[in-house]
Amino acid sequence: MSVVINTNYAATVASNNLAASNSMLQRSLNRLSSGSKIVNPSDDAGGLAVATKLNAASRRQGAVAANIGNAVSLLQTQDGALKVSAKVLERIGELKTLYTDATKSASDKANYDAEFVTLQAQLRANATETFNGVSMFGTAALSIAVTEDGATAVSLAARDLTNTSSGVGTISNSSVTSLGDAAITLTAITTAIQNVATMRANNGAEQSRLGFASELVTVNKANLEAASSRIMDVDVATESTQLARWNILVQSGTAMLAQANQTAQSALRLIS
Repeated sequence: MSVVINTNYAATVASNNLAASNSMLQRSLNRLSSGSKIVNPSDDAGGLAVATKLNAASRRQGAVAANIGNAVSLLQTQDGALKVSAKVLERIGELKTLYTDATKSASDKANYDAEFVTLQAQLRANATETFNGVSMFGTAALSIAVTEDGATAVSLAARDLTNTSSGVGTISNSSVTSLGDAAITLTAITTAIQNVATMRANNGAEQSRLGFASELVTVNKANLEAASSRIMDVDVATESTQLARWNILVQSGTAMLAQANQTAQSALRLIS
């Protein structure tokens, strides 16, 4: 190789290698300090796009889980109102039986009627119960999305507690003020109790389904987070090994560049 002064090819190559090693060292430092494999979009543009979508889906799964939990709370509150209504009906049935006692005087029956009227008022009050401002009883069903894309939903059936055929309407009718009224029969009371029991059974079925839906959402969220982690999160063990490699190359590259810069000194010896 010719001995020249103006061009130091060895130093140029050593400088390029040092720059490349230093760039990789900085990348490893950035990854380990941030914990992320993709520090800049240029590190993995396609992976970043996929991870962004996975993270968004994971956050939606969390929101769906919260919505399902709120729906379960509504159903539990609704069941509490139904449970109390069943107890009220049981007491009304008891009062009706006592009312038919031939030994009771008119004043005794009036006392039973007084309690009956207050129990009717309680049944009507139960029917107006709300959860966070949402009516728990009425003619409108509620739809609860149980997937992050909204493709699957659980319908919470409408339960009209004051309905005369499927609720307790006949018993809670404010126009009926006496246990002696023809509309207040043991059969009517038993039917009302059965209607409430059916509502509670359906309520329990809906709670059961929402429980399984919540479990699925939780599992899906964990899987989405794991998939995103494989793309975004740095493997510390692997990257620390790379850090040690690039660190050594930077140090050796620096030393070799210093030596390469000294090779031009041989030309001075020839002309001195």
